[in-house]
Amino acid sequence: MLVAGNWKMFKGPAETARFLDELDVPAGVEAIVCPPFPSLADAMGHGVSVFAQNVHWANEGAFTGEVSATMLLELGVEGALVGHSERRQLFGETDGTVRLRCERALEAGLRVIACVGETETEREEGRTEEVLRRQVAAIPRHDALVIAYEPVWAIGTGKTATPELAQAAHELIKAEHSTAVLYGGSVKPENAAELMALPAIDGALVGGASLEPASFAAICRAAIT
Repeated sequence: MLVAGNWKMFKGPAETARFLDELDVPAGVEAIVCPPFPSLADAMGHGVSVFAQNVHWANEGAFTGEVSATMLLELGVEGALVGHSERRQLFGETDGTVRLRCERALEAGLRVIACVGETETEREEGRTEEVLRRQVAAIPRHDALVIAYEPVWAIGTGKTATPELAQAAHELIKAEHSTAVLYGGSVKPENAAELMALPAIDGALVGGASLEPASFAAICRAAIT
């Protein structure tokens, strides 16, 4: 099982080091943390895998605010999130740029968690399958890549996909792409065990509940129960 914590724009370098000093990850689960860029270096050497929250498709160039795969590798970062719903909704990420970012990161030797998921409007309009098929089709095949299914309507809202909805979405994604699939969307200690017990779910991408060491550790424990 793989459990990744996406910290978004939280935790500077000092807070990152304190968090990881307190974190107790059980054996049998791979824990990944995705700090903001300024905190990546301080996340190293604490016994967890460290991923960036984004990566550009060029090695260098006039791309203000972006970071390349080669820079991340030099720092010691193992992988990157790509295509998170907030990047898609707030910063203009497209299926095409998701593919470019994935391809370059994988070519450079980074691991990738590629995110897909439908909005509440798309689900209400009965377009979930269409959206997921389109997004998954843009993601390259590679042994170092996993997909995270994050229904946008469940991110930061407290809403969580029912086990039936989550299982169906993961089965659809796996029918389109032969890789491990994580569930993301208001994962917390109270629902983690039920979600990760589903046969099509291979772990979790955790947002707000990954910001406290005890909460994140509890979700990691739930992954192996």
